[in-house]
Amino acid sequence: MDPDLPAVLFRRESGRLVAALTRVFGVANLALAEDVVQDAFCRALEVWKHTGVPDNPAAWLMAAAKNRALDVIRRERTATAYAPEMGRWLQTEWTAAPAIDEAFAGEAIRDEQLRMIFSCCHPRLPEEAQIVLVLHILCGFSTAEIAAALLSGYAGIEKRLSRGKKALAASKRLFDLRDADFDDRLSSVHRALYLLFNEGYHGAGAESSVQADLCREAMRLTGLLRESPRTGTPTTTALAALMALHAARLPARLDTVGELSPFAEQDRARWDQRLLREGLELLEASAVGETLSPYHVEAAIAAVHATAERADDTDWETVVELYDRLMVLRPSPVVALNRAVAVAQLEGAEHGLAEIAGIEDVERLARYPFYPAAIAELEMRLGRVADARGHFLRAMELARNPMERRYIERRLDACGPSR
Repeated sequence: MDPDLPAVLFRRESGRLVAALTRVFGVANLALAEDVVQDAFCRALEVWKHTGVPDNPAAWLMAAAKNRALDVIRRERTATAYAPEMGRWLQTEWTAAPAIDEAFAGEAIRDEQLRMIFSCCHPRLPEEAQIVLVLHILCGFSTAEIAAALLSGYAGIEKRLSRGKKALAASKRLFDLRDADFDDRLSSVHRALYLLFNEGYHGAGAESSVQADLCREAMRLTGLLRESPRTGTPTTTALAALMALHAARLPARLDTVGELSPFAEQDRARWDQRLLREGLELLEASAVGETLSPYHVEAAIAAVHATAERADDTDWETVVELYDRLMVLRPSPVVALNRAVAVAQLEGAEHGLAEIAGIEDVERLARYPFYPAAIAELEMRLGRVADARGHFLRAMELARNPMERRYIERRLDACGPSR
């Protein structure tokens, strides 16, 4: 058996199974649903050692989870309060099995996953807690894997998970997409998935700045939103476009020896052309009605880069105009920094430095290594090597993992020896 298969399957299937079982057991019994899924996977590993992996492992796991759920119901029928809408069907042998089959039907699983995503993204939960819940419940990440991915302590992630699950249990039921606060909750879902993708694309992992598995999970869940008429809004489509256009560049984010590659130096022949086409098509499909979200604008910026044959061919005037619009829709110091870099490409390094100097709330960039690194690059372009070295050294102090540190070291070496 492929040693990577269990982890891949668990990531792909556990969220679907937990969502289905939560419909049966109720959100108050989320831990029970997770235990049943864990048991099903353990049973699979035990059996497959002797029989080999079945042709349809997902169907095997689903059947195992159903059988285990029935065992639990038989054992705890009078001791556990299940989901109100399912409870009466679980009281007899004749109705329990059909009720579970219904919960595991394809469209039902999709709907329950959507309800689970919305429940994890409660606006009163901090964004960090929302992402941790999504990764754990819907993506099958363990506490240790989440801690490594988010560069956080194990105990801290455990606390976030515990608080988040308590909030879920207190809600009594999963979020209903017909609830009055649907629009606000959908906005929270979009934001959480956006942050999850960004964490994978240029986050702060313990070893690497690129974690493709986080990007894939964000894209998978965004695709799930797009499948439902209620959640497949133009904003959802724009978010999917943004993710596809960025994910297309993932193969070139690292060079041939596995180190971070500057965007301007990336080998564009390594970009995923299928994802580029998909991203451009999704961006066009998102341009309906009067909706203009920050994701539309960010996707449009990514499209400008995607359609330039070389970095030198980039339409920097359009990029700056789009950043101007983004600063109106969702102003932030990071957006302002990216805009300043674009201004430097369009009007020169001095203008870029002036824009950086004018960034408001710059304190929020104090721990971001690519803030001093951006200043260093522009200082180096102006021939002010000593100033550039100082900023690169500061960036190295802020580097969040060895990959970032090695990248900044290479840029520091490009300044030449210190005098």
